[in-house]
Amino acid sequence: MWRTFVASQTTGRLSILDQRVLQLRDRLPYISIYERPGERRLPVSIAGGSVSADPQLLSVSRYGSIVTAVRVGEVAERAGVNVETLRYYERRGLLPTPARTPSGHRRYDEETVRFLGAIKEAQAVGFTLAEIAEYLRAARRSTAPSEALRVRMAAKIDQTDARIAALRRMRDELARVVGCACTSLDHCTCGAAYLARRGAAPTQGPALLHITNGESAGNTLRQTTLGGAVLPWQDSLHEGPVPAQSRHELLRTRARFLAECGWGREQALLSSFERRDRQLLDALRDDLQVVLWFEHDLYDQLQLLDVLALAHTEAGAPDLIVVGSFPGRPSFAGLGELTASELETLWPSRGRATPAVLEAATSAWTALRAPEPTTLAEWATRDTAELPFLAPALRRMLEELPAPADGLSGTERRALHAVAAGAHSPPAAFVAVQRLEQAPFLGDAWFYRALSALGQGKTRLLETGDGAPLPPPPPLSDSQHFARLQLRLTATGEHTLRGEADRVELLGIDRWIGGTHITSENTWRWDTTELKLVRSSRR
Repeated sequence: MWRTFVASQTTGRLSILDQRVLQLRDRLPYISIYERPGERRLPVSIAGGSVSADPQLLSVSRYGSIVTAVRVGEVAERAGVNVETLRYYERRGLLPTPARTPSGHRRYDEETVRFLGAIKEAQAVGFTLAEIAEYLRAARRSTAPSEALRVRMAAKIDQTDARIAALRRMRDELARVVGCACTSLDHCTCGAAYLARRGAAPTQGPALLHITNGESAGNTLRQTTLGGAVLPWQDSLHEGPVPAQSRHELLRTRARFLAECGWGREQALLSSFERRDRQLLDALRDDLQVVLWFEHDLYDQLQLLDVLALAHTEAGAPDLIVVGSFPGRPSFAGLGELTASELETLWPSRGRATPAVLEAATSAWTALRAPEPTTLAEWATRDTAELPFLAPALRRMLEELPAPADGLSGTERRALHAVAAGAHSPPAAFVAVQRLEQAPFLGDAWFYRALSALGQGKTRLLETGDGAPLPPPPPLSDSQHFARLQLRLTATGEHTLRGEADRVELLGIDRWIGGTHITSENTWRWDTTELKLVRSSRR
């Protein structure tokens, strides 16, 4: 997100003006080099297969896979602008300066499309290009904006508040005249949405709700000719607690965890989760067509279990499009890398979730949330025709348990190997680790969280180039500063990587694998060779 501005020097709290500036930051279209809490993105590969250590190149990324450059015409088409407009935005400083290929061509990717969309959205709600450029310059700096800019931004907040209030009054009046009491036209069932969008009486055909893993695939779905509303599920269920609680308490637990990780305010996150659930349940109760678009990796498979188990509570049967490959893309890693036309080719392959699928998903969801991982391990070693990608995804999740020999998780071991092999910055280590994954699932910010945990305390396994502990990970710290860190293994880290020391004994552990809370006193380990759990292997 846009950088948090400094607190008042005298009180230690945010001044009123600072608070207003932060409000404006939160209301502007989302522009960030980091993923939302429920998304993951992988950096772009550098031409020729080598990985640049420059974090400014590595942070420009495309969702779901390590990919090559995107042509300027494709970027312009996807963003809904012409090429000259894109060039103009570059000259104005609205877009980051693109990297270039060895032949001199500009290298664009998914992030450019996001920036263009954000600029268009900001213009649509009343921001001038000069204002957008000014705010972006402030957001990219590591220091607080000037007092004059803060005053202008606070004034813009007041204008935005007035515009929001006026729009709400107008919407309420229009809804009264039309007779629509729905909270949003995206899941309106009274016919107003059809009138608004097509200018004709509603037909008898069902409305359509697409559910997918995040905004990248979601935004592309919105560009297809399929119609319907799009609901990104957006939760990284492989991170943090997913305990066996009531639905409301589970959502509160997830919101609290994400807030502690710096992804927003707990109440705002909880409200977002509750709206998300309500939209799905309302669609099922109203017999709308619900289509789930997911992939084969761990991130998606856990979301798929969540959605199917929730749908099962309403006796709902959504349609499924779940893929692990795509024709013509041998290194396919996610729906987010497909174009709108490519997504449309998957539409005929959808199939209804059978009772067996719903039962299997509900049982696996229960196993995931159990306080011990024994049943989860059974699912990880079981071929399930109803959920063909689930077992390998769950095996990858169990790799995040400490290993019997060294106490390292799969991600931690790969990270230490990457640094030892010469990936001496967090982005370079991230790229190296993703290339080792059969089904990449981890976002850069979650990877940096794992790095930071290894870089704490006197017995840390990682440290900066000058021998200091690692700072907290983004978004709890400055993202650009973290990306520029130089990393090296400590002597203790080298011993651990050779199996001569134990990460849990050195650093302790406080980690959740679904509903299982892993601590130094309650340590389950996963043997990747034997594919079995080991109950504490402390020396």
